[in-house]
Amino acid sequence: MAAAPWSSLFAHGRPALIGVLHLPPLPGSPRWQGDFETVRRFALADAAAYLAGGADGLVVENFGDVPFFASAVPPHTVAAMARIAAEVVEAAGGLPVGINVLRNDAQAAMGIAAASGASFVRVNVLSGAMLTDQGLIEGQAAELLRLRRQLEATEVGIFADVLVKHAYPLAPQPIAEAVEDCLGRAGADGVIVSGVATGAAPDPDDLAAARSVAAGAPVLIGSGCHAGNAASLGAGADGVIVASSLKRDGLLANPVDPLRVQALRQTLQRCQTS
Repeated sequence: MAAAPWSSLFAHGRPALIGVLHLPPLPGSPRWQGDFETVRRFALADAAAYLAGGADGLVVENFGDVPFFASAVPPHTVAAMARIAAEVVEAAGGLPVGINVLRNDAQAAMGIAAASGASFVRVNVLSGAMLTDQGLIEGQAAELLRLRRQLEATEVGIFADVLVKHAYPLAPQPIAEAVEDCLGRAGADGVIVSGVATGAAPDPDDLAAARSVAAGAPVLIGSGCHAGNAASLGAGADGVIVASSLKRDGLLANPVDPLRVQALRQTLQRCQTS
């Protein structure tokens, strides 16, 4: 059986650098500005900046659509993301592209991936239940894996957050148990470990615990990695999913700075994965 397209992320002998395209507000969201062409151009410019800096993959994410729906997003959001994702996949020239539909519309993400040619999806809550600012969010593993089969999209990877940021589990759970559940019972292809919020680095002990039970599945850092801490954090992960620290002047609202991407890539180059 041929390797899944997303597996090329982890073929470099160092942690993969996956840049997130924070889409501006999409049609129908509270902060939508009424100009889809501007959104499209912003996304493609950020994609080009990530690629110029040496990113190994990209994620398309409806970051500007706050406040987020807890689960299902409207059809017009899916349509807008699918249109942009298809162009990003083409611009990426064969590098893996992922889809994250916030806050937790895993089925929409899978549909967009299948339609656009994206290689993987990110799911904030695949297993278990988390209390968030959107309310209670429950895992979608049963629905998502069946949909992937129905769409004949089994090559689309599922990267799932464990004890996701901006959320609290309904009952305390050791991260190692959460990783085992996510991979073994929920069917994730890889797991993501984050800090408590966007821009916050994960606890190195959490990374180590995740790696200890992942049985070779990829473990990625989902927040807080930057050129200053990547040498230490990167050694404990198979990849980093980054946006905030790679924006111009380090400001979240700014476009991606290819020089910052390049600096992080060079730091990660010194890390070896096993």
